[in-house]
Amino acid sequence: QVQLAESGGGLVQAGGSLRLSCAASGRTFSNYHMGWFRQAPGKEREFVAAISWSGGSIDYADSVKGRFTISRDNTKGTVYLQMNSLNPEDTAVYICAAVLRSKTPLVIPKSTAAYDYWGQGTQVTVSS
Repeated sequence: QVQLAESGGGLVQAGGSLRLSCAASGRTFSNYHMGWFRQAPGKEREFVAAISWSGGSIDYADSVKGRFTISRDNTKGTVYLQMNSLNPEDTAVYICAAVLRSKTPLVIPKSTAAYDYWGQGTQVTVSS
């Protein structure tokens, strides 16, 4: 299994930027596809971005395209989410997730049900 720990959340003004990190430990990091999800109070968990085990495939939710960038460093065992041009609608708990690439070798999953391992989340609050 793999353990995930997010960091980098905080309070930022609209238009500002944050970079989230998700550090993995336990198993070989490159065995996993990685995803970022977010959940605001009273709302369902929402897909944000995902990156394949090698970094060769990337997918974003339409709401964050052009503003957010997902990346990974398999040497460091870390996946990142660079968030620019933040607005209050981005306020949520941001959660890192992982799934073994052997379970879904042909596609990069976007559904919460596809992921098996989850971090505790980090709060991002964007003020107007």
